[in-house]
Amino acid sequence: MIGNSTLAATLRVWRDRLTPAEVGLPAHSPRRTAGLRREELAELTGLSVDYIVRLEQGRATSPSGQVVAELARALQLATSERDHLYRLAGLQPPTDRPISDEIPAGVQRLLDQLGAVPVSVFAADWRQVWWNESWAALVGDPADVSPEDRNFAVSRFPVPGSRAQVAEWPVHLNDQTVSDRALVADLRWASARYPGDPRLTTLVRRLLGGNPEFAALWRLGDVGQHMEERKVIEHPFAGKVSVDCNVLAVGNTDLKIVSLTATTESLEARQTVFEDTDRLLVTVER
Repeated sequence: MIGNSTLAATLRVWRDRLTPAEVGLPAHSPRRTAGLRREELAELTGLSVDYIVRLEQGRATSPSGQVVAELARALQLATSERDHLYRLAGLQPPTDRPISDEIPAGVQRLLDQLGAVPVSVFAADWRQVWWNESWAALVGDPADVSPEDRNFAVSRFPVPGSRAQVAEWPVHLNDQTVSDRALVADLRWASARYPGDPRLTTLVRRLLGGNPEFAALWRLGDVGQHMEERKVIEHPFAGKVSVDCNVLAVGNTDLKIVSLTATTESLEARQTVFEDTDRLLVTVER
């Protein structure tokens, strides 16, 4: 790293430029520096002095999003500085924008050209916002499900009164525990990215209050993005179809493109599905 480009050096620079008076603290004397003391920054953030020392000495390099948010607030950082601090910590900066369901035109053109590949698009809170005919043929058509019930997280972690559904046919996972944990970690990541989004806040509160399994996984504090897994779909015509599920991020929109590609052993079954797509869609409509 060059100059003040590290997390440790940047924190020291920003601490030194503030005075106690600027943050509402009394100025204790004598002082060897005009800036804030580490003890004062610890008081403002609720962090320990030892942790502040380790951050500034480069011995702690991966603070959580909550820690970074407290540091940004206490150091009175501008939005651009706050975002820079998040990136130095290896985190995605939060956004003041709400979660968007809108698919950019260029992305939509790409999706339209994928043809027979089963593809669906989910918003940052895992609300399903688009799918193609191949997706409907493989896992069932969600057209009759209300938008608020087309949520992957609620379908995975049911809550009282929920009718959430994103797959009509039974789906079995290669490792349910790992997948569940990854999904919860992804929602925690989204919560840090969109801290003020009412739809996401309501979703998380609903899951925490209505599903003990989700609440237990949330308490683990994992943060990450759900990327890929293997599934077996019990298709009504083709039988068991094994697919690899891959999740692709869409630029800074935080939309998730989810594709289902058949494994080698399921290629014949997959072909059966799409040769019979018209028959299947008629069945679903009934």
